[in-house]
Amino acid sequence: MNALRDKYAIVGTGKSRLGQVGENSLSLLEEAIKNALDEAGLTSKEVDGLVVRGPDDVYSHHQLIAARLGIDVDFSTSLDNGGASQILSLILAVMAIEAGLASVVVCGYGRDSWTRTHQKGKGIAENSLIPAAQRPREHGPEFGHFGAVSQHAFGARRHMFEYGTTRDDFAAIAMAFREHALRNPDAMMKKSLSLEDYQRARLIVDPFGLFDCSLNSDGAGAVVVTSTERAKSLRQRPVLIKGFATHNNTKGWILGDHMLSTGAVESGARAFRMAGLGPKDVDTAQIYDCFTYMVLTQLEDYGFCKKGEGGAFARSGALRLDGVLPCNTSGGQLSEAHVEGMLQIVEGARQLQGVYGPDRQVPDAEIALISGHGGNQVCHSTLILGRA
Repeated sequence: MNALRDKYAIVGTGKSRLGQVGENSLSLLEEAIKNALDEAGLTSKEVDGLVVRGPDDVYSHHQLIAARLGIDVDFSTSLDNGGASQILSLILAVMAIEAGLASVVVCGYGRDSWTRTHQKGKGIAENSLIPAAQRPREHGPEFGHFGAVSQHAFGARRHMFEYGTTRDDFAAIAMAFREHALRNPDAMMKKSLSLEDYQRARLIVDPFGLFDCSLNSDGAGAVVVTSTERAKSLRQRPVLIKGFATHNNTKGWILGDHMLSTGAVESGARAFRMAGLGPKDVDTAQIYDCFTYMVLTQLEDYGFCKKGEGGAFARSGALRLDGVLPCNTSGGQLSEAHVEGMLQIVEGARQLQGVYGPDRQVPDAEIALISGHGGNQVCHSTLILGRA
C-alpha cells in the first residue's frame, strides 16, 4: 500500500446545486461531474473509468450516468456501502488505474431526498432512499424504532452512559459546523445557531434534537482521479492521495462495543500507516456527520482525543476554523447539505488547493482527513489527502 502513496491525485472537484433543488439524482450528478471535469480541464471523452452511487432503488446507476455523459468506459461500477461508498469510489479508482483498467476515473454521488419527500400529492412521507422491500419487516416500527435516527440514538445514549457525555457536547459540534456554513454561500443553512437555539429545538429521538440530525437535501458531488504524473499537465493544482483504508464492523451495530468504537479505529490506523502520518499531522478533518454523535465518536476513534473525551474536545473550540482541528469547514451534512460524504471529499481537496479566501480557508493546510460511514452503521472508510 505504501507504494501507492502520492502516486495518484484528485485533479478536479465539482458540486451541483444544493438544497431544495427539485431535480432527480441523475441530473444532479451529471451537473457535478461536468463541473469537476471543467475544473480539471478535461472533457467527458477523456474519461475511461466511472465509479458512482445514487439512490438504492436505481439499478445499474453507473450505466445511466455514463449514458448521460455520452461515453463508453473501460471500467465502471455502482457502489452500495452507504456513506462509506464515496471514499471507497476513490479507492477503487486508484486500484483500477494501478491495474491498467483505466487512466482517468470520475467518482461521484447524487442524492434527491428532498425532492422525493416533497412530490406533489404525496406529502412528506419519509426521508429514505432505501426501497421498502429492502427494509426490516419486524422488530422495528411496531416498537417505535424508525430508521437511522433511532439506530444512531442508541449509540449516543450509550456513550452518554459510559462517559458522561452531554447534549451540550453535541451542541458544540452542531454550532461549530453551522458557523462554517455561514461562510459557505452554497450551504443550505443560513441562520446562526446558538446554544439556546439548540436546546429549544424539538426532540426527534432522545437524545437527538433537530440540530443533531443531518439535512434533507438534493445535491451531488464529483471528483476526477488520475495519476500524479498525468496531473502535471492539467489545469488545476492536484491534491495527492496519500492514504486510504476501509473496515467493516459487519457483526452489527448492536454487538460488542461497535456503538462506541466504529470502523474508524481500524480504517484510520491503516490509512495513517499508508500515508506515513498520524493524527497530529492532520490540519483539517472532514468527518461524516449524519448525526452529531457520529462526529464525536469518530474524533475519538481516529486518535484526535482519547475515548470518552470527544465532548470536551468539541467544547474546547477545537473544531472551529481557528481551532486545533478545523472540522467540516463547509458546514458538513449538518449545515451544508447531506450528500452522503461526497461533499466532504470535495471540501477536503479544495482546502488543500487553497482556493478559499481568509474567512473560510484553513491557514497553511497541508493534510486533510476525510471519513465515510454507513451501510447500517457497519461500513467505514478513511481517506488522507495531501497538498502537492
